[in-house]
Amino acid sequence: QVQLVESGGGLVQAGDTLRLSCAASGGPFSAYAMGWFRQAPGKEREFVVGISRSGGSTSVSDSVKGRVTISRDNAKNTVYLQVNSLKPEDTAVYYCAAALVYIGRRIDEYDFWGHGTQVTVSS
Repeated sequence: QVQLVESGGGLVQAGDTLRLSCAASGGPFSAYAMGWFRQAPGKEREFVVGISRSGGSTSVSDSVKGRVTISRDNAKNTVYLQVNSLKPEDTAVYYCAAALVYIGRRIDEYDFWGHGTQVTVSS
């Protein structure tokens, strides 16, 4: 199993760029596909973007396409999320997750989860 810890959240302004990190420990990081999800208050958790074990493939939600970049550094056991042109609707708790097989878009396709980091976008 692997432990995941998100960081980089906080109060940001609309139009700014956000960069989140997810540090993994306790397991073979390169064996997992990684994904980012987010959950706004009163809403269901939704898929944002994912990346394959090698970093060669990605999957991006239509809701954020064109504004997000996901990357990973397997040597540092870290996956990153960058969101450009932030909007108030990006406000949510952001979670990173690890999947054993492939980049899924469903919550139940991921095996390990971080505790999340709050991102609040002000206008």
